[in-house]
Order: sequence, then structure tokens, then C-alpha cells
Amino acid sequence: MADVEVDPIDVPDKLEKKLNVVGMVGLIVFYLIIFFAGILSHKVLRRKSRKDIRKTQVENETEDMMLAGRDINYFVGVFTMTATWVGGGYINGTAESVIKNGLVWTQAPIGYSISLFLGGLFFAEKMRKRKFVTMLDPLQEKYGKPLGALFYIPAFSGEILWSASILAALGTSLRVICGIDDTTSIIASAAIAMTYTLFGGLYSVAFTDVFQLICIFFGLIFAIPFMATSHNVDIPLRSSNLTMFMDQDQTYSKFFGKLDKEDAGVWVDYAIMLMLGGIPWQAYFQRVLSARDVSVAKTLSFIAAFGCFSAAIPSIVIGLITMNTDWPGTDYGEMLLPKDYKLAVPLTLLYLTPPAVAFIGLGAVSAAVMSSTDSSILGVSTLFTRNVFVNVIYQKASDKQTIWFLRGTVFVNTVIAMIIAICVKTVYGLYLICSDLVFILLFPHLVMVVHFPKLTNKYGMLAGFTVALILRALSGEPVLKYNAILKFPGYLEPHYDEANVYQYGRQRFPFRNLIMILNFLITLSVTFLSKKLFAKYPDLQKYDILDAVKDQETDKRERLQNEKEGEECI
Repeated sequence: MADVEVDPIDVPDKLEKKLNVVGMVGLIVFYLIIFFAGILSHKVLRRKSRKDIRKTQVENETEDMMLAGRDINYFVGVFTMTATWVGGGYINGTAESVIKNGLVWTQAPIGYSISLFLGGLFFAEKMRKRKFVTMLDPLQEKYGKPLGALFYIPAFSGEILWSASILAALGTSLRVICGIDDTTSIIASAAIAMTYTLFGGLYSVAFTDVFQLICIFFGLIFAIPFMATSHNVDIPLRSSNLTMFMDQDQTYSKFFGKLDKEDAGVWVDYAIMLMLGGIPWQAYFQRVLSARDVSVAKTLSFIAAFGCFSAAIPSIVIGLITMNTDWPGTDYGEMLLPKDYKLAVPLTLLYLTPPAVAFIGLGAVSAAVMSSTDSSILGVSTLFTRNVFVNVIYQKASDKQTIWFLRGTVFVNTVIAMIIAICVKTVYGLYLICSDLVFILLFPHLVMVVHFPKLTNKYGMLAGFTVALILRALSGEPVLKYNAILKFPGYLEPHYDEANVYQYGRQRFPFRNLIMILNFLITLSVTFLSKKLFAKYPDLQKYDILDAVKDQETDKRERLQNEKEGEECI
């Protein structure tokens, strides 16, 4: 497998151009439509006819803003669930990966689609039935509010990196097509998404997702025929002997790619990480928990899984078209270099389609970015407001104070995402790494508290979390540009490639899955040992600084009470 590109997105000098006035006007119109739709949407979705029903579903105005009154239906739910995943990183990153590494290494579309299906199968019913407000609620319920808030760290890291990566993708696209400075476009796009999120919360985010997802599908599908019929594109499209790589030895299909035996561990590592690490995201659970009932929550996950995979098809086709294009024959004027593969979508729109079509496609990319940015920012802000501010820092906060704190957190998190997007502009690298910490640190414990709460306690959680975090830090990360201290079997040492470019060391062993499994095993083992020690040596209970014994007795009483209530119902 080729190394993931981690250098900042530098637009070639030849793409630097004056501001395209027509494109700028069209973009402003598109943004205004999104803005006013977002501002007015909460009034549309908060239908008076279901006001009494919403009162039984949410406890206060804050929860109403976070979960749209738990009144999301099938139609809006499918659109908002799908649009949450189909962001700028998803669109641009998929095309980039197809060109650079081939279809076999483009794992995110199928991986995240399966994660949505698994989420609906194993988590949606349990989480929605218990009426949690956030993904971290069951963790704080089991481990206590302060320790449960610890899981905000990986959740925050993942959501912010996700938002930053897709904002960076939009900045590059606008710069290529319209000549707009990427910093300006990142700030403007994030500001618009932030503003309507501040006003309407999930109501605004869900409603605008409907319009944005339609734009994504229509814009890209509409542009593809114009790309394919360009005189610079070889028709029929080929998967081998590709025009773009005629100067290279093509001993295998560049489109499908190849999986070397020594890289099988890397492929498995990413595949499982995407499938399981794609589950514990607040952006996903916010839709599950906002669904009208359990049936809607599960169905949204299943249909969105299909929609997520379908949304990748246009990007895959664009990647194939890019590989069948005679780039020196276009106005681009030279071969497309590896560092520019991440620009495949905006470049094909710019050089292979008429200007009007390019702007429609640009609208699709912009919509993809906003649809994921608003969801991610609202999700991570909801986590901090409820699980850190209200549950840990200021438990006496009023409903009005909580709402204003949520809005302030949305603003701060948007600024953080913008700064990262402007300073560290990558696409597929950040898009893959954003599941890493979530998968290793958060996923094992979410499984435990939802499905096996009796097998874990605070001591087990702390031990598993700490060891997993240390092991991951020692394993190195090319995206963050540091080599491994802990080297697993098959480790590829840092070296200089044929172009004399320094390549950071890379793990070929499926180490992420190993660390995730160790997190499980350490949690189970330490929990078991601590229970046995406190039971066998009661005098040790005075050293139970985390109150694990007290929690165990509380859990037992609650379990007996639940069983009693169940018998009375029968």
C-alpha cells in the first residue's frame, strides 16, 4: 500500500487565479439558501400538532434543542443520518484514494456503511429505549460522572479532526474552481453552518441535511456525464492501461489496486477499525436518540448504511475518469502529480465540464461539507455541555444557562475546527485517523456498558483505558509525523524513497485491533480481580477510593428492582 499523503494541501501555482465573479455569486446564493433554510427550519419541524408528544420525550428545552424533541421521522431521519457521514472528506477522500491506492484500499465507504448497519443492529434499540441524551450517558451512568467524562477526550478528538478535515477539503475546492482564498472559504462555510446551528440546534441541522444531501447526489451525478464525454477522456473508461499512468509500468489494474501479502495486516486493521470504530460517534447517536421511536431509530441506521455506500459511487467514478484523462491535453497542461490527487474532484469539475456544470458540482461539494460540519460540531458541543459542564462542573445549571452554554460551546468548537483546517490541511489521512482513538479507547467500553455492564467497573475501565492510550501513543503515527517506539512484527522502518523524500515508519501488523482487544481484556481482568479481592478481604474496602464496591451494591439493588417491576408487569 502506498503511504497516506500527510503533507498540507498546496494548490499548484498554475491554479492560482483571479476571483471568478460568476462562481462567487452562485456560491453566495447557495449559501444564503442554506442559511435561511437553517434559520427557519426549527419552526417547520416543531409542529404544533406534536407539541404534547414532545413534552413526554424530552425533559427541557435543552434536550429539545439537542434531540429535536425526539421527533425525527423516517423521511428527515434518513437524510440527516446519511448526510452526517457524506462529508467533504468522504467525497474528495474517496476519489483521492481510488487514484492513489486503488479500489481495494478505498475502505471508508464500505467500512462506514457496515458500521451504520451494525449500530442499528446492536446499539440503536438499547440506546433509544433507555432515552439517553448523548452517547456518553451510559458510560457516566456506569462509571460515574467524573470518570465517564474521561471518554469525552477521544470523542472530542475524533469529531474535531473530522470537521477540520472536511473544511480543509472545501477550502481547496473553492480555491481551485472559484479562485477564493481557502482560508476565507473555510471561515465563511463554518460560520454559516455554525450560525443556523446556534439558532435551531438539531432541528436546523436535520432540516438542512435534506436539502444538502439532494445537492450532493444531484450535483455530482449531473456533472459525471459532462466529465466522461470530454474530448480529453478516453471512452470507454478502462480499469487498466490507464491514460494517466502511460509513463509508468502498469503490471496490474491501477483502478482496482493490489494488496501485497505483507500489507494484509494493514488492510485488516483499517477495515475492522472503520467498521467498529464508526459506531461510537455522537453525530450518529444524536440521530438515533432523536428518532421518534425505537423502530425509526433502527430503520434509519439500516437505510443510511445503503445511502452512505451509494454516495461513494460518484466519487469512485470521478476517480476512474481522472485516471482515464489526458491531463497534458487539458488546460491544466501537465501530468497530474501524486500531491494533486486530493484535488481530483475540483480539477475534473474545472477542466472537464462547462463552467455552469462546475459550479453545480461545487455546490454539491459545499453541501457535503456543511452537512457533516454542522452535525459534528453540534454533536461534540452537546457532549461537552451535558456530560462535562452540567454533569461534572456545574450540576445546578438552569435550563436557560445550559442552552446558552451549548451555544457558546458550538462557537468555540467551530473556531477550533477552523484553526485546525487552516493550519493542517489534509483529506484522507485525517479522515482515517479520526476513527483511531474512538475505536481503541471508546468502543470497548461502550460495548461493555451497553451489553455487559456487570463485567466492568471503574478500576477495570481506568486500567484498560490507560494502557490502551499508552500503547497507541508508543505505536507511532505517520499522519502526526513521528515514528514508533513500540514496533510490532513487520514494522517498516523509516526511509527515503526513490524521490529522496523521507517516509515515516509504518506498522504493518494490525496493532489497532490488538490494542482494542487488550483494552477489553484488561478491563475484564482488572474488574474480576478487584471484585474478588474486595469480596475475599473485606478490610481492603477502606482503600476502595473509587467506590467500586458501593457501585456494585447499587447495581445489584437496581437489577433486583427491575426484575421485580418486570414480574409485576407480567
